[in-house]
Amino acid sequence: MTDHSQVPSDDDNWLLDDEEQDTQEIKLSPRKRPWQVLVVDDEKDVHTATRLAIQDIRYKDKGLELLYASSAAEGFEAVRTHPELSLILLDVVMETDDAGLKLVHRIRNELDNQVVRIVLRTGQPGQAPEQEVILDYDINDYKTKTELTVQKLFTTVIASLRAYENLLTIEKNRQGLAKILEGASDLYQLHSLKEFASGVLKQVSTLLDIGMDGILCAENSNEKTSRREVEVIAATGSYEYLTHSNDFSALPDLAMAIRDAFTQKKSVYRHPYDVLYITSQNDREFVVHFNPPWPLEDVERNLLEVFCQRISAAYDNLYLYRQLRKSQEATVVALADLAEFRDSDTGQHVLRVQKLTDAIAAELKHKRLYGHDLTTEFMEMIGMASILHDIGKVGTPDNILLKPGRLDPDERTIMEQHAIIGAQILQKASAMVEGKSYLSFGSEIAGGHHEHFDGQGYPQQKIGEDIPLSARIVAVVDVFDALLHKRPYKEPWPLSETMDYIRQRAGSQFDPNVVTALCTLVEEDRLPFPVECK
Repeated sequence: MTDHSQVPSDDDNWLLDDEEQDTQEIKLSPRKRPWQVLVVDDEKDVHTATRLAIQDIRYKDKGLELLYASSAAEGFEAVRTHPELSLILLDVVMETDDAGLKLVHRIRNELDNQVVRIVLRTGQPGQAPEQEVILDYDINDYKTKTELTVQKLFTTVIASLRAYENLLTIEKNRQGLAKILEGASDLYQLHSLKEFASGVLKQVSTLLDIGMDGILCAENSNEKTSRREVEVIAATGSYEYLTHSNDFSALPDLAMAIRDAFTQKKSVYRHPYDVLYITSQNDREFVVHFNPPWPLEDVERNLLEVFCQRISAAYDNLYLYRQLRKSQEATVVALADLAEFRDSDTGQHVLRVQKLTDAIAAELKHKRLYGHDLTTEFMEMIGMASILHDIGKVGTPDNILLKPGRLDPDERTIMEQHAIIGAQILQKASAMVEGKSYLSFGSEIAGGHHEHFDGQGYPQQKIGEDIPLSARIVAVVDVFDALLHKRPYKEPWPLSETMDYIRQRAGSQFDPNVVTALCTLVEEDRLPFPVECK
């Protein structure tokens, strides 16, 4: 098999005229991907004559890239390795009387290529009667070699390319819409802007079926200069460095295309600087730059514009999700502030509990423990929910909550009620929200962080893993931080004594796996806040 750069030898070129040199110097437009045409025939003269007849044909401002094969076997390999073939000019009789017909069958069935147009050419029409062939094989046309004059061959090629283009448009639309639906669905599952931006780049690459060098940018206001600035949110391939530098000085043409898209508020197709413009209902603007090897065709542009609408809707969904999450976090912080209002000594305590709870959960996940419990939503919510662990103290009288000394048995009984009060308050609120939330995790923690692993805690004397993992983590964190810092009834303990106390209670008061995770953080100096090692 030979490609368009490998033409027949000089001995075979007796048909060439004096204008051949000029013809060979005509270059394919660098801005358009050529139509690939495969000539399958066992006669070299047919290759030469076909090349001379059609090599200068242009359709929709695109030239032809001619490929050659001398047998059905070579033809099959050419079709297999060139999935974007537009047209096959196929001889019927080659190594066998029906070699061409068998190749048609293999192309349509083995390779499942239903789009490429196939024109059968034969010098022996009696071997394959036209009516039978047209009915039994999925071909575009059937011609005898003697009737294919230059003009008729031109007509056949143009008609076949037009049919191929129409079929390809339908197929690309079908595949593209399927990818848009699937891709947009994936984008709806992403809950951070960085993940969302990376997901958009991936889906654009998938939609166009190309490797990806891409950038997603947002335009933001600079408060100091009151000027609009472009921020790179995600980048792939050769543009990855822009996520760190945000410096387009080495890419002035790209910077201009991006600026034009923002200014004109529409996509800019200026190959190789194609830029998609996306806007959302909350007036946030984005652009996506990508670098396909060829200028985009109309069908690809139309699909991308549809995808932009889906990206916009997905971003609006992300924005609403983030606003809802922020509202939930604000509610949690307000509740925690309410609980702290009467106990100023615990103000920084809840913040440290939040950070250490997140750190221990991450360490447990790293050690592949409690995988069933450590879900994505658990990891996202557990730290913030932990600050609600003592919310029930709003129901504790001041004379007990603020007592500078140890509590007597009666006072202790009243103090212990804060676990039940907190759990009930948060459980009632969480019932108004479907699924897991900060409030539902907070209810688990408030009601369970004073339970003991051996069942000797309060308020329900739960044992082992019957105690929610969220509460088992905060049980260790709460005591660790309380011992390390001054409280109304005690002075701070040294880190070594604090760790000895917690290790001694692993398996009795505390979940031993959680204790081990804490020990790892301490030993590797990975605590999320500074600790004085007295």
